[in-house]
Amino acid sequence: MADLRGRVAWVTGAGSGIGEAGAVALAALGATVVLTGRRKQALEAVAERINASGGGVATVQAGDLTKAAAVGKIAEAIRAEHGRLDIVVNNAGISGGAGSVESTDVATWQRVQAVNSEGVFLGCKYAIQGMKRTGPGKPRSKGSIVNLSSVAGLQAGAGAIAYTASKGAVRLLSKSVALYCAEQKYDIRCNSVHPGGVDTPIFDPLWQMVGRDAGKAFLGARHPIGHMAAPHEIGEVILWLASDRSSFVTGAEIAADGGISTGLMRRQPFVAS
Repeated sequence: MADLRGRVAWVTGAGSGIGEAGAVALAALGATVVLTGRRKQALEAVAERINASGGGVATVQAGDLTKAAAVGKIAEAIRAEHGRLDIVVNNAGISGGAGSVESTDVATWQRVQAVNSEGVFLGCKYAIQGMKRTGPGKPRSKGSIVNLSSVAGLQAGAGAIAYTASKGAVRLLSKSVALYCAEQKYDIRCNSVHPGGVDTPIFDPLWQMVGRDAGKAFLGARHPIGHMAAPHEIGEVILWLASDRSSFVTGAEIAADGGISTGLMRRQPFVAS
């Protein structure tokens, strides 16, 4: 097991789903975790759970992660309070719903890019600044940035164009950051994670329409592994990339997608029960 005691981690979109799972996994190995996002009440609930578990310590810094000033303020607050920043998980994201190139309106396109693509850019930008600067007497860390993309960032489809484009951007953004940090000799790694279907609140609208059990069975069957992921399964991938166990991995795209991106499968149509 990795030992993250003494490390400071910043996790965006940590109020539920993959962000929560990643924060819990990091804290379980001793990291101090700063939870960020817009939903302060949800963040505080996750922090309370982590602090009651006896692992690492969790604090909350709520803010709009699409605004450069807000992200910069959070990064500065982390450095001021903890004197260092070692791990950043850029997880915050939205779906944007289904929509083709013709049917997607400009407002939806811009909103999805602002959260999923620009938000990750801002997280990387201020993460690097925070990782480069440490408090008096604190050795500079070996940084790890983990950006959450999607299997949709590896394989395109005709629908959900805004989401697909935003997640594809995260994939190459992560590689660019990895190369830049290597060129600058910052000792900061950057990788992207590409989940398939994960049972998180992002699917709640679908469950309400078709039923949770039927929907999960249908989406699970589209994964060669035979089921959707639980959030903690993606959290473990985040944990590996954040820790020194992956010290030689940078610029990589980790497909935690149950095999979807491996190849084509015969897909059955959904039939509501």
